[in-house]
Amino acid sequence: MKTTATRKARPAGKAAPTKLDEKYTSPERLKKIFAGLDRLFPNAECALHHKNAFQLLVATILSAQCTDERVNKVTPELFAKYPTAREFAPLDPKILEEDIRSTGFFRNKAKNIIGASRQIVEKFRGKVPRSMEEMLTLPGVARKTANVVLGTAYEIPTGVVVDTHVFRIAHRLKLSNGKTPEDVERDLIKLVPQDRWIIFGHQVIWFGRKICRARNPGCADCPLESLCDSPDKTV
Repeated sequence: MKTTATRKARPAGKAAPTKLDEKYTSPERLKKIFAGLDRLFPNAECALHHKNAFQLLVATILSAQCTDERVNKVTPELFAKYPTAREFAPLDPKILEEDIRSTGFFRNKAKNIIGASRQIVEKFRGKVPRSMEEMLTLPGVARKTANVVLGTAYEIPTGVVVDTHVFRIAHRLKLSNGKTPEDVERDLIKLVPQDRWIIFGHQVIWFGRKICRARNPGCADCPLESLCDSPDKTV
């Protein structure tokens, strides 16, 4: 039977996002959240040690399913051996795998780092690209990694970094009910002023590490406690 409806069907398996409650996304509440984060982490920065955009790219790829502390132990020797993309590009993956083994998932990470290095050398004249579209063409790079590099290394606000901490806290504070990091980022981009996108990501990551932990969150010491009614609260 034909229908005259013109609404485009949503792909199977993708539910329509639930509308956020305006009491949680009001300008007044958002200002209080931003102010609390500013008091806690006024100078929040990326925890991954790096000297340039390429080193940050490699470190971010290595940080997947790995702590920043572990990555920071591996990268000084790694970058001493291979300072730029031109040194990484011709590497045998098995050699790089041994250098990064302790970060976990080392085979896939080595493949992505070498692949990204080759593309940077061949297509971008040895420089990490400065746009989201170009960054996403690099092996191993999705929006989170691209946002980290573009925001931290180049100070280009292309979006909000959504790692496991940001994903968790966005839900606890009811700033998003998205099922994927991409969905959460879309919500945060609408709520967070663009001039705060970069530092907001850094602040929330530190907030998640130090206070709003996945297990046993430190609600008693949290300046946002009065704004939060998450079922995970410990007070």
